[in-house]
Amino acid sequence: MGYFSIPAATGGFFFSSWLLMIFWGIIAPDFGLETVGYKMAMLITIAIWLVVAPLAAAIARKRVWKWHARHWTS
Repeated sequence: MGYFSIPAATGGFFFSSWLLMIFWGIIAPDFGLETVGYKMAMLITIAIWLVVAPLAAAIARKRVWKWHARHWTS
């Protein structure tokens, strides 16, 4: 599982960057913003991942802790 998670995350990163670039290009004119290129979309994606990943890990850890506490005390 560990060997395949890195290539999957890499592919997910490039796909997420591409989607961000596409959707930004669709929405930006409505708000008077400039469109972004692929490099800027990659930078934004990295920033979002750096913020969201620790939050997701903390939530997952909290849920696992609740599950263990509920099942080990019985």
